[in-house]
Amino acid sequence: MKTVSNCVEDILITQPYLEEALSRNIINFSALAIELVEPISKMLKKDVKPGAIMMALRRYNPPVTLGNSIKMKRVIQNLGDITVRSNLTDFTVKNSTTLIDNHAKILERINTEEKLFYAFTRGIHESNIVVSSSLNDFVNHHLENETFIAVQENLSAISINLPQDNSKIAGLYYHFFKRLAWEGIVLYEVLSTTNEFTILVEDEFVDKAFTAIKRVKS
Repeated sequence: MKTVSNCVEDILITQPYLEEALSRNIINFSALAIELVEPISKMLKKDVKPGAIMMALRRYNPPVTLGNSIKMKRVIQNLGDITVRSNLTDFTVKNSTTLIDNHAKILERINTEEKLFYAFTRGIHESNIVVSSSLNDFVNHHLENETFIAVQENLSAISINLPQDNSKIAGLYYHFFKRLAWEGIVLYEVLSTTNEFTILVEDEFVDKAFTAIKRVKS
């Protein structure tokens, strides 16, 4: 049978910012309990008093294992270099039968210039090509017969080298997203390989985003 404590846990797990604010004692338990009366009453299909919810909030312990906490601390301490690349453009195009061939022509040009930035992501319905803005005309020319969904210039990429065991740590990316969200930084795109994590932001956010990620590392 579901209890008030079960409902509180279900709500907090889906709202990690709220959960962390509780763990740091920077939230008003009484006010939050009143706010949760309606959703928890609906979940239990009966009226629930704020006092019962407040008691459940005070007793709540985040479900984080000691082992994962230790691993997380070690991974964050061992984050590698943070690299910033500016003057980038993100092209989003609809997938088609001709896109790969046209993309191959762009790759041939990129292979001749080592200093160019390039990233490609293919989704189910659309693909993204992120390149140095110096190639904008070249990319537009070779994709002129494709269907553009969006084109965004004036972007910067911030890349973080991750330790090799990062894929076994639950919640690692959350630490980055949490810090960036708290700083009010809008992410335009997120790119990831096994040991490298890259965010794309508009140029106006790059300094603030770099500082935020440095804080995570420190």
